[in-house]
Amino acid sequence: MDFGVIAKLILNLILVPIPEIGVNGAAWASVACHVIAFSISIVCLKKAFKLKLPINKFVIKPLIATAIMGICSYFMYLVLSGIIAEKLATILAIIFAVIIYGLAIIVLKVFTKEEIRMIPAGDKICSILTKLKIY
Repeated sequence: MDFGVIAKLILNLILVPIPEIGVNGAAWASVACHVIAFSISIVCLKKAFKLKLPINKFVIKPLIATAIMGICSYFMYLVLSGIIAEKLATILAIIFAVIIYGLAIIVLKVFTKEEIRMIPAGDKICSILTKLKIY
């Protein structure tokens, strides 16, 4: 049984009708659904395959990177929306968010050198990061 879907359904029924929350309740319900599904999946993987998934690397650091990205892109949007058209400000803020997230993941050292080397052009990226004394 998918507990995430059940939680989403229940939260949708509770949150969406509240006038102050409205359709935003559906977004919060989706977040709750994915958090529950993620948590159950991690527990099952750890039990079934005896995986060692450090919470710091797989949860804490990505959450910090996400928070940094969200804050930076939000402020970028606020600055740009007063200067240029809102649609263009949104597009530029999203591009900025992707760049900031990538930089945050690198600075927080979410990936090891070996993991970076596995991606396309990983050796070059690793060399640059070493020269910059990040790794």
